[in-house]
Amino acid sequence: MSKANATTVVLHRPLLAKEESSRSRRAESLADRIEEGAAGLAAFAEGFSDAEWHTPMSGGGDRRSVGVIVHHVASVYLIEIDFARTIAGGKAITDVTWELVAEMNAKHAGEQAGVTKAAALELLNRNSRQAAAAVRGFTDDELDRAAPFSLSFGAPVTAQFVVEDHALRHSWHHLARIRTALGR
Repeated sequence: MSKANATTVVLHRPLLAKEESSRSRRAESLADRIEEGAAGLAAFAEGFSDAEWHTPMSGGGDRRSVGVIVHHVASVYLIEIDFARTIAGGKAITDVTWELVAEMNAKHAGEQAGVTKAAALELLNRNSRQAAAAVRGFTDDELDRAAPFSLSFGAPVTAQFVVEDHALRHSWHHLARIRTALGR
């Protein structure tokens, strides 16, 4: 290797190291777990019969069908990521209440009562990938940033908490509820 080439390599190494260090391993791990949860829900839902797809959920007064729940998980990924982005930007979220969430869920259930398995699974795949891609863009500083969040009763929570408690947990939570509703 000539002296000029050795110098070139040395000059480029700090740039590569800086680029790699700006990526967050935590963000990558969070994104992977979002995709894992969505894939688990999709794999389970793939095998549903038509009757299972239309089975009402049980417990807690939630009578949405299994299919509507799968579509619900898919449809809120990007909203949940927007919450995390807002917190990551250091801005409080004060106007989102559990009552508003319940209204949104009821409206969604009415609008999506006839959702097909193919449509719901396609949306689940697309939106979970978009959510994961957005999470991969977070820096460690953004994940660590906290601001008041009304769905956490105004507690100052981190953007990472919002990702974990909403976009990441949501598919796992509903998969467990669907398993219970279907008895498997």
